[in-house]
Amino acid sequence: MTPEALIARLTGDGLTVATAESLTGGLVCAALTDVPGASACVRGGIIAYAVAIKQEVLGVDAGLLARRGAVDPDVALHMAASVRDVLGADVGVATTGSAGPDPAPGGSETAPVALGAGFVAVVGPGGSLVRGFTARGDRAEVRAAAVSTALDLLGQVLVAD
Repeated sequence: MTPEALIARLTGDGLTVATAESLTGGLVCAALTDVPGASACVRGGIIAYAVAIKQEVLGVDAGLLARRGAVDPDVALHMAASVRDVLGADVGVATTGSAGPDPAPGGSETAPVALGAGFVAVVGPGGSLVRGFTARGDRAEVRAAAVSTALDLLGQVLVAD
């Protein structure tokens, strides 16, 4: 769905949305708030770029972060669920990944996350979805792919609800 269609759907359904963004650094929230009328449904966003912010502000389990790193489907799900609570939204969207130029630490106990790899998660009243993605290109292209994936997943959750 386009950002315009997402805002129309959220507003029409009386739902609010919030974002917790690492990889995208606020680009998902920016895509939504670029749409006139977004203030009716966008609560805000948390830029959780540093691992410590994921833990301290969003409450992601320190053990999970230590074992798997920040680029993990369960971390993304927790970020999405937590931002709903922290910002009082009906739907939470989260992004985490590696845009380079260096691989992100973690991902497993032994290997870094590949450049262009990440996860997006959406948690809404009717359930949650998480999707991994791999994108090629420079930082801007990887981040744009993450935004596109997040908006697509948000649309899927809204349709399912």
